[in-house]
Amino acid sequence: MSTTILGTEPAPSPGAAAPSRTLRGSLGVASIVFIVVAAASPLGVIGGPVPLGIAFGNGAGFPFTFLVVTAVLLLFAVGFTTATPFVKSAGAFFAYIDKGLGRSVGIGAAFAALLSYIALEAGVFGLFGPGFDALLQSYGLPAAPWWLYAIVGFVVVSALGYFNINLSGKVLGVLLVAEVAIVVVLDAVVIFSGGGPEGFSTGIITPTEIVSGAPGFAVLFAILSFVGFEATAVFRDEAKDPERTIPRATYISLILIGVFYTVSSWVLITANGESDIVTTAGENAGSILATTTETYLGTVGGHIIQILFVTSLFACILSFHNIGSRYIFALAKKGVFSERLARPHTRHGSPALASLATSAVVAVLTLAAVLLGLDPITQFYTWLGGISAVGVVVLLVLTSISVILFLRREDHGLGRWKTTVAPGLGLLGLLAFFAIILQNLPVLVGETSYGPFSWGILALFALAFALGPIVARTRKGVDLS
Repeated sequence: MSTTILGTEPAPSPGAAAPSRTLRGSLGVASIVFIVVAAASPLGVIGGPVPLGIAFGNGAGFPFTFLVVTAVLLLFAVGFTTATPFVKSAGAFFAYIDKGLGRSVGIGAAFAALLSYIALEAGVFGLFGPGFDALLQSYGLPAAPWWLYAIVGFVVVSALGYFNINLSGKVLGVLLVAEVAIVVVLDAVVIFSGGGPEGFSTGIITPTEIVSGAPGFAVLFAILSFVGFEATAVFRDEAKDPERTIPRATYISLILIGVFYTVSSWVLITANGESDIVTTAGENAGSILATTTETYLGTVGGHIIQILFVTSLFACILSFHNIGSRYIFALAKKGVFSERLARPHTRHGSPALASLATSAVVAVLTLAAVLLGLDPITQFYTWLGGISAVGVVVLLVLTSISVILFLRREDHGLGRWKTTVAPGLGLLGLLAFFAIILQNLPVLVGETSYGPFSWGILALFALAFALGPIVARTRKGVDLS
């Protein structure tokens, strides 16, 4: 009888060659871009963080904030992609951090990354469930508990995560094209109709508008909108020619996301009128995208945007599930977790057991939210979103520091722009972003000042990094390189 468990590679018999522990896939630049951009959830951002950034940030100047964040992340990407040929592990953050800051910090970063990505995957179910329910109610179906639809999404995501990454890539490609297309159509109609009731918004180029209100809060929402772009390196083992594919996918993803957010947020302001946009966005944050679409594209457009908003959230969840699964697989392969989690599926070449482990953690988090009676949006999503925001920016900062140290420590014949100047400028920008997130973290998790949830989030990451040196000392076979 076969010893294969759930289709994964069996343990080798004595004297037999060890089975392959490499994931299989043929992802090109476009496929990785689809996965990464889908994780950013473009339509979800235009319908969620953008209205909040306008209302509680810097109003009509908010689109300029996306330009600033895009510029900083592109500077980060210079060092990140320059180091890619020298980082052979498909571990993204932790592999890069290990190169410059050592194994203990690298393992701690791996735990922090897992915490960030899996928390966000689970948290977005808190948006997906109510969103799906609202969509079906609009077609006359009765209201249902949010967790019922979350279960449906969970089962589909878990199934797709079990199979080869190419299947997820195709699904995400279709969903991404659809959600981007409807916003592009809306943008085009508004622009070619001569703008909104006050013409075209000029806040994006007006210094007084850019620094109005609370620019720091605007930066916070803009950063959250980019979470996931850095995960291109996670798919190294499944990419065609990774040393070329990963850098190209990183730059293309960043530029596409940045341009899309900047233009679409500007159009949303233009379509509703610049003078009252702060009030309009504040009073209708959850519905402004749908009502704007109905105004310019009619009732059919409004229904389409509702459907695609839900599919956008699904695409976001699936993307983060794939990212989290590959983190677990990579860590198991390096000796941090059980070796069984590093066995690819014999037929699909996927991290099947790692995917199931990711699903199990997400299931526990979601079940806890249901049993505790948490509000799916204002508590479950917000709290877990706060965890992700803190974690990703911390990891970006550490990766920047590590890349600079690594590239300057060893002479690779590269210019100062790639090894020091661009990564250094990116690091300064990321440190400023981190300070802004710490300042606004209580608001992000629904507290007026630092309370149990804000401190709890920071304590979780302190614990994650504290585990780094413990694991490094107790599991001698760990090798992140």
